[in-house]
Amino acid sequence: MWRGPVIERKKSITNALKWKAFSIHAKLISLAAQKGWDPDKNPSLYDAIEKAKKDNVPTDNIVRAIKKWTWEDKDSAQINEIYYEWYAPGWVGIIAKSLTDNKNRTSSNIRHIFSKYGWNLWETGSVSNFAFKFVWIIYLKLNWKKIEDIEEILMESWADDYNLEDEEEVRIIAQKQDLASVVKFLKDAWLEIVEYSLGFIPNALSEVTDFDKALKIIKLVEDLEEDEDIEKVWHNYNIPDDLQNQVLDALEKARFRT
Repeated sequence: MWRGPVIERKKSITNALKWKAFSIHAKLISLAAQKGWDPDKNPSLYDAIEKAKKDNVPTDNIVRAIKKWTWEDKDSAQINEIYYEWYAPGWVGIIAKSLTDNKNRTSSNIRHIFSKYGWNLWETGSVSNFAFKFVWIIYLKLNWKKIEDIEEILMESWADDYNLEDEEEVRIIAQKQDLASVVKFLKDAWLEIVEYSLGFIPNALSEVTDFDKALKIIKLVEDLEEDEDIEKVWHNYNIPDDLQNQVLDALEKARFRT
C-alpha cells in the first residue's frame, strides 16, 4: 500500500490563512464559471461553490467571483491555471499549481522564489510527466471508525489505493475515469466524503538525508505555499522525522530571532 508524507495538506486552502483561502476559492469559482455561470448546469461551478461555503467564504465573495466571468465586473481579468515544475539534486520533484489573473506577475514571483535558493524552473511536463501520476485524491472521514472497519469497502470500491491520513481521515487514490464509480460506491456505503480533487502522486519517493538540502527544500515549499497565487504544492521527497524536526526547529529559531 502506498504510504508516506507525499501530498502535503498542512497549508491547503482549507486551513491556510483566511485571506488566502478566500482568494483561492474566488479564483476557483471564477475558473469554473468559465464553463457556464449557472451552478445547476455546471457541476464544476457547483462543486467550487460548495467547497467555498464549507470554508465559510461569504456569499458576497462567491457572487463577485461568478460575476467576474459574466463580465458584470468590468475590472476583472480571466483566471488561468499555470503549473511550475522543478527537480532538485537527487531527483526531488516539486510541482506548484497557481491560479492567477496576471501570468507575468505570478511567473516573476515564482522565479524569484526559486532563484533565492540558487535553482531554476524546469520545462512544464519535465517533472509531472515522468515522476508523478495525475489522479483523483479523495478524503474520507472516519467518524470514530477505524480503517480496519471499512477496509473491505475500500478494497471493493474501484479505488487504486488508500492510506490513513490521520486519526480522522483516509486518503483514497482513484484513476480519473473511475471517480464517479468510487464516489457513488462510498456514498452508498454511508461513508462521509470530505472532499476530492485532481492532484499528483509520485511514482517513487526521493530520500533526503542532508540537513542543508532538507532545509532549502522545506523552505522553498513553504515560500511557494505562502504565495498568494499558489493553490497547491506536490512533492516526492521523503525526509526522516528526526531530520525534519531539526529543520523545523532551525526555521522556528530563525523566525524568533527576526
